[in-house]
Amino acid sequence: MHSPVAPNLSASSVGKRLTLLHRMAWICAVFVLVITSLSAFLRLSKAGLGCEPWPQCYGQELRAQQQGAEPAQADTATAVARLAHRVIASTALLLILVMVMTALASRPALWPEGRMTLWLLFLALFLAVLGRWTSDARLPAVTLGNLLGGFAMFAVSVRLALTTAAPSSTASPAPRRLAPWAWLGAAVLMAQVALGGMVSAGQAGLSCPELGGCDVSAGTWQALNPWVEPQTDAAQPHHPAGALVHVLHRAGSLLVVAVLLPLALLAWRSGRRSSAGLILALLGVQAALGVALVAGGLPLSMALAHNMVAALLLAVLLGLTAPPGRRSST
Repeated sequence: MHSPVAPNLSASSVGKRLTLLHRMAWICAVFVLVITSLSAFLRLSKAGLGCEPWPQCYGQELRAQQQGAEPAQADTATAVARLAHRVIASTALLLILVMVMTALASRPALWPEGRMTLWLLFLALFLAVLGRWTSDARLPAVTLGNLLGGFAMFAVSVRLALTTAAPSSTASPAPRRLAPWAWLGAAVLMAQVALGGMVSAGQAGLSCPELGGCDVSAGTWQALNPWVEPQTDAAQPHHPAGALVHVLHRAGSLLVVAVLLPLALLAWRSGRRSSAGLILALLGVQAALGVALVAGGLPLSMALAHNMVAALLLAVLLGLTAPPGRRSST
């Protein structure tokens, strides 16, 4: 005759591990958000945002390297940001290893959650290897790898935190069509993030200096190839061929709005009013930041905020795709 104690103990153990994974996943998400913000600061500072004299200094480091000059010495802010980036990234890697052990090292193995921790470990190792070439890299592919890898890590961390959450008794069940629409929104948002990365990596920030229009006559589709180094004009602080990328990024923002506004309406009607409100609020902030970036001549602080708001918007979208937590079955 089997004792009922063992199943109860097993269920209690699984519940405790899911709780621990939930907390560690949120901590990891915060770490990754800080890491991506520091990475954006390093990337945009290297491109020349916030430099003096503006705008002549924009892209001067890339132009100097293309002419064979040695990379400039990092200032204090950049050196501190680089050190903080390494320390927090190393801490996040250790945390991810603990998460992998928590999910898979004990029985029963939590494979749905364990697969996400393994994805986090893969992405962390990928970014660590890519980091060897980041500081002196001139190919947009390296920038895109860092940018999209960081956003993917943030997405998986948030997804893990949401799927290990205790189910709420007050949350209304989401209709089946809400999750696919949210996944579409997340995909469109990630494509827009990639285009934004190409704008900064391709030195195209000043290629469209006006809100009302953009001269794409000098633009080429080659500017969308991340394996081609941007060839900037030594006498000008902008990359005329990058105007096409800039226009596509602006058009992408309209596509993001076209997808997320109906999603917000659907979420509101489905009882997810807080998520709907956050989508609308973040969209409004992001649109305002985009306009301010162009009108203000690419201030560094607004560019960093633009990057962070995109990450927060991604987290809200993932919240609409997450299934109910399975702790109720343990």
